[in-house]
Amino acid sequence: MSYGYIGIFVVTLIIGLCATGYVKHQIRKYQSVPISSGLSGYEVAQRMLAYHGIFNVTIQRGRADQDFYDPRKRSITLDPDVFDGRSITATATACHEVGHACQHAQGYFPMKIRHVMVPVVNFTSNAWIFLLMIGVAAQILMLIDLAIIFYSFAVLFQIVTLPVEFNASSRAMAYMEATGILQSEQGGAFSVLRACALTYVAAALTSILQLLWLLGQRD
Repeated sequence: MSYGYIGIFVVTLIIGLCATGYVKHQIRKYQSVPISSGLSGYEVAQRMLAYHGIFNVTIQRGRADQDFYDPRKRSITLDPDVFDGRSITATATACHEVGHACQHAQGYFPMKIRHVMVPVVNFTSNAWIFLLMIGVAAQILMLIDLAIIFYSFAVLFQIVTLPVEFNASSRAMAYMEATGILQSEQGGAFSVLRACALTYVAAALTSILQLLWLLGQRD
C-alpha cells in the first residue's frame, strides 16, 4: 500500500469524522429545543405537503436514523424522534424530506438525473473495487481503466446529490419563513440543515479525492 493512498485514507477519514461529529452535535443541540408551534414532525410534514398541494404522499414512522423520501413509493419515512418529536430538529428534518417530495412533484431536474443514475450507481459502486483488484493483480490495464470509469459514476452521483439536498433544505427554510416560524427557530433549523448538508459535501469531497488518486495511479 503506497504512502499516497495512506495519506488519502487518513484525510478522508478525518473529513468524514469531523462532518459526522458536527451533524450529531447540531441535531442533539436542537433536539432538546421545543418548537413554538407544538407540532410533531409528522404534523409538520402533513401541513407542508398540503401547503404545496401534494396529497398523494404518505408519511410513515421508520427506524432510528431513517429520514428519507422514496420517489418510487411516494412516501416519506421519518426517524421516531422526528416523527413524534416537537423540536426544532424534528421540524427542520421533516420539512427537508417534504422538500424532496416537492422536488418530485414539480419535476426538479437534478432529482430526475439522480433517480435515473441510482440503478447504474448501485451496480458500479459495488463492481469497481473488484475490477481494480483483479486488474492490478493480473496487470490488465483495461480492467483498471474500467474500474476507474465505474468509480467515476459514483463520484458523479455524489456531485449530483449536492444540489438536490441543498434545494430541499432551501424549500424547507422557505416554508418555515412563509408560515411564521420564529426567527430564532429558523436559525436553529438552518444550523441543523447546514450540518446535514456538510455530510454530503464531505462524501463528495472524499469521492473526488479517491478518484484523483486512482487517476494518478493510472499515469
